[in-house]
Amino acid sequence: MKAFGFLSFGHYALPGQQGPDARTVLRQALDLARFADGLGVNGAYFRVHHFAAQGASPMPLLGAIAGSTKNIEVGTGVIDLRYENPLYLAEEAAALDLLAGGRVALGVSRGSPEPAEQGWKAFGYQAEASNGADMARAKFELLLAAVEGRGVARAASLDEQYPRIYQPGIALPVFPQSPGLRKRVWWGSGTKKTAEQAARDGVNLMSSTLVSEADGTSLGELQAEQIARYRAVWKQAGHDWTPRVSVSRSIFPLVTDRDRQLFGLQATSSDQVGNLDGGNATFGRSYAAEPDVLIDQLKADPAIAAADTLMLTIPNTLGVEANLSILRNFAEYVAPELGWIPATSGPVEGYPID
Repeated sequence: MKAFGFLSFGHYALPGQQGPDARTVLRQALDLARFADGLGVNGAYFRVHHFAAQGASPMPLLGAIAGSTKNIEVGTGVIDLRYENPLYLAEEAAALDLLAGGRVALGVSRGSPEPAEQGWKAFGYQAEASNGADMARAKFELLLAAVEGRGVARAASLDEQYPRIYQPGIALPVFPQSPGLRKRVWWGSGTKKTAEQAARDGVNLMSSTLVSEADGTSLGELQAEQIARYRAVWKQAGHDWTPRVSVSRSIFPLVTDRDRQLFGLQATSSDQVGNLDGGNATFGRSYAAEPDVLIDQLKADPAIAAADTLMLTIPNTLGVEANLSILRNFAEYVAPELGWIPATSGPVEGYPID
């Protein structure tokens, strides 16, 4: 591990429910990111879910964070491509990356199970596969083409153009273009197969607190194999740059009595196997312990050792103070023992692939 950040699901309360509302949660996310930037935390990442009281439209929030911070990476973990216009997403991501000075981590994927029945149809999209995987794949390929600056439309005849700036029939890219953004696209992978495909596609690998596989081994062991396969395929593909890899964990350092009161009961002794999207999945355990115990536990996790970036999933509804305490405790007492390099030292780089 070289870097760590926080991953927020952006949960909020609906009218009539207890807890912070959507406006409060968005403002708290901005405040937390600003404070985290001051600590040298490397990343602020946000999940995207539709038809649920969670974060759903990340670009305004990421733009606000980028405009009020200096070093922290801003990203998504992940955007559900089934709901997106890939060309508009490419334009938004490039504009954000330009404003952020190249600090965007654009995490995308097919998407996870959701409360809506094929909810992407309500957004105007259709798919052959019942889970929309075919549509997500096609959109991903178009997104990459747009980010790379390839032509995705044709110039009209001169009498139809306004203003008249293109030779009729030539291929047109979307604008703006942000140099380097292509190397900051991530694929959210839940299996070894999709990790290998991400390597062939030449994008970074983002693995979460679960994998859609279960064979009796731990989440860390499953993800370590996933990462090893990803890097092996990457090398075979002959890409000329070094990718990054992230994993997510729920981790609560217990330093004060307040920490123990809030998070002491969060710890689970082992990973869990459950059902997700019609198949078995391995869900990661939650860690809550004194720093010296945490350090030993996390050093024993092979996926954390293999990944350059660790994302801490946070209980965002507890507010800024509680979540800042998690980040501060991790930065001060745990992360240095795992190899942490603060964001003030520069952008995160992936581990070299031999």
